[in-house]
Amino acid sequence: MIRDFDGKKPQIHQDSFVAESADIIGDVIMEEGSSIWYGAVARGDINLIKIGKYSNVQDNASLHNESKTPLIIGDFTTIGHNAVVHGCTIGNNCLIGMGSVVLNRAKIGDNCIIAAGAVVTEDTEIPPNSLVMGIPAKVRRTLSEEEIKGIKENASSYYKLWKRYK
Repeated sequence: MIRDFDGKKPQIHQDSFVAESADIIGDVIMEEGSSIWYGAVARGDINLIKIGKYSNVQDNASLHNESKTPLIIGDFTTIGHNAVVHGCTIGNNCLIGMGSVVLNRAKIGDNCIIAAGAVVTEDTEIPPNSLVMGIPAKVRRTLSEEEIKGIKENASSYYKLWKRYK
């Protein structure tokens, strides 16, 4: 469902994919090549949600925010299945793992992996090129060039996949 809310209409680039059971509400911007998959929700009823170029929001992920903080997702970023991403900023070329949670005002630098099931607490800043794991989430190490390349390849694979759905 794509729905206006309180005078705000989702802005969905013509070269993007919205699965039939995804919900996009209110102040949401989907840039070129982005996708939102089955059961996922982008609820821009309180503040802006921006999904960057070639980024994907996988099945059953939840995107929301608070009144003071928009949710910004960079380019070539993957939001994994069942992740909750709330009122934060996620850099370019990141992987937010399945079932992970990123909370208000957290800032995730470029080229990061947030491991499946991790919880990034409010106001946490994650430096670029980090592997982050645990509850609460902590930086474990710096990513290799190969891992960083793999993040972009993953996002690109979702772009190619959704093209097959159209």
